[in-house]
Amino acid sequence: MPSQLLTIEVSRLDAGRARLRLTGELDFDTAPYLIAAAAELRLDGYQELLIDLDGVGLCDSSGLSAFVVIHRAGTGPIQLTGMNPQVEQLLDRTGLGELLAAPRPAATDDAREAG
Repeated sequence: MPSQLLTIEVSRLDAGRARLRLTGELDFDTAPYLIAAAAELRLDGYQELLIDLDGVGLCDSSGLSAFVVIHRAGTGPIQLTGMNPQVEQLLDRTGLGELLAAPRPAATDDAREAG
């Protein structure tokens, strides 16, 4: 049963693809629930997982570890969406953004001109 600090809403999108929408805190106490939810989906044949982090206010190293465990345990990709700046920064600093198919924010015209 998920902790009160994290809610996981599962949507089965189509054959082989599902979304896990997270709300709350993804940390040491709650990361195992995410891993278990992903494992259950994979057992049901859902290999491509979209993990929506729009409602996540806190993600620590245990949350990052959960993403890696889910990635390694599956045969299909996981994609992280709806990340707040803190999560984006963690993924960039650790290099996990590329591994986990985390979309990069679109560059603005000003950033392209300066770069």
